[in-house]
Amino acid sequence: MYELIASNKRRTILLIAAFIVLVALLGAAVGVLVGYGLIGTIVALVISGGIAFASYWKADAVALAVSRAHPADPTEYRRLHNLVEGLCIASGLPKPRVYIIDDPAPNAFATGRNPRHAAIAVTSGLLEKMNRVELEGVLAHELSHIRNYDILVSTIAVTLVGGVAIVSDVVIRTMWWNGGRLRRDGDRSDSSNPLAFVGFAMLILAPIASKLMQAAISRSRESLADVSACQMTRYPPGLISALEKLQADSTTTHSASRATAHLWIEQPLPGVHDKGRLGKVNRLFDTHPPLEERIATLREL
Repeated sequence: MYELIASNKRRTILLIAAFIVLVALLGAAVGVLVGYGLIGTIVALVISGGIAFASYWKADAVALAVSRAHPADPTEYRRLHNLVEGLCIASGLPKPRVYIIDDPAPNAFATGRNPRHAAIAVTSGLLEKMNRVELEGVLAHELSHIRNYDILVSTIAVTLVGGVAIVSDVVIRTMWWNGGRLRRDGDRSDSSNPLAFVGFAMLILAPIASKLMQAAISRSRESLADVSACQMTRYPPGLISALEKLQADSTTTHSASRATAHLWIEQPLPGVHDKGRLGKVNRLFDTHPPLEERIATLREL
């Protein structure tokens, strides 16, 4: 178990490092195509990073509002509150705010910028379909996201994806409207220069590569939360049974959106189990590992 936790943490660090290298390469590509583009690139990245950092402070409120979550009444949802309190005491975490989402699909997510400013939201479908042990496994998974500061990692990834997208879009639009004339002296970029072709390729491929790495980071954090949840409850069969129920359930989570898809314990949007010709390609952008893989990993603990 501890080897798996360490492996997932190392993988996340490597992916973040690869993200930074990608941003640096994109800046170099813009510098080749634009006479003074590197300064513009840095400014764009700083601005996009500032916007993402500012939104980070309200990320929990936004995610809860978008999902139409409301506070769970301590009396009506006594079992839910008791389970959260027990897990928090066992793991040394402050109790997060607890919310309910009126949705028949079984699902849950955690949000917040740190353990002292966190919240857990579960759907009404999850409470109806999970027994006490299974619900405890799901809650431990979400509390692991809080303890592991996954929201911080996700925010860094979103910031870098946004920076790459902004820079690529601005430069491509500028080249389109100016007929490729980007340099200060008014001359066209030297299309015969091999570096120019590399720069064009980077502008097109960088946003795709950044989305792929963001999805890989999310998948790594999900696997880490699964293993950490079993460490918290000391009972892997509980979470395994919960994931098996999620796997068998085909209800779509209507309260989810693409912006919040990476937060949920199971990828909530339709098309996850697509087995068509482009199924393998689409799965590269999935924010969660396949449930069968997660279950198989937990069975080995």
